Amino acid sequence: MTGRPQNDLLRQLTSRDFEFLAPSLQPVDVEAGHVLHHAGDTVAAVHFPCGPALVSFAVPVEDDREVESLLVGREGAVGVAAGCNPSLAYSRVVVKLGGTLVRLPLRALEQAQQRSTALQEIFSRYADCQFAQLLQTAACNATHSIEQRAAKWIISTQERIGQAEIPLTHEQLAGMLGVSRSYASRVIQMFKARRILATRRGAILILDAPALDARACCCNDWVKKHFDEVLGAATAGG
Repeated sequence: MTGRPQNDLLRQLTSRDFEFLAPSLQPVDVEAGHVLHHAGDTVAAVHFPCGPALVSFAVPVEDDREVESLLVGREGAVGVAAGCNPSLAYSRVVVKLGGTLVRLPLRALEQAQQRSTALQEIFSRYADCQFAQLLQTAACNATHSIEQRAAKWIISTQERIGQAEIPLTHEQLAGMLGVSRSYASRVIQMFKARRILATRRGAILILDAPALDARACCCNDWVKKHFDEVLGAATAGG
């Protein structure tokens, strides 16, 4: 493909490193609900969400419920943790918000990394960032209230898509929080009563971003700080 996709990780690469990957990059349009991997599936490719596209990792728990453990947008990639060899998916990896994903076979990534130590470095650093994000999510789920976590997920989604109206249903938010749809709806109603959020069919509208931020935990901020420090150092040659 020609040109840089709307993915921050790909846009961080030097022109030389991007050219190593470009012949193997394949854009794919996907809709919300599309499953990239079921638990136990072989992961043989990296997917880079572009623009507003979002991908989530849904981990099964008891009572046939799933809990979102990771949300990946244009800042990163899905499948990097597999390294350069096919591995088995632990969770269900599903498209949360539709859009374009750019697919890169792991074999092509391995061949490119053999030609560039800088590529090895940046993908290794991104895998570190993704692991840190998982750790922070685990800590968040254990210590913060439903209200704090709901505000965090809504803010995190808004930051990735870059608009105040978020195509996020009550059911999707419930999946992020690992609670029932009715519980998620009660949280949304509480935010609506305070005129922090409004709802439209299939979407949530942020009316008061500062008030929403004040009710969120600081987990997003810690993760973004780590991304800036780790990936920023890679870009600077550190």
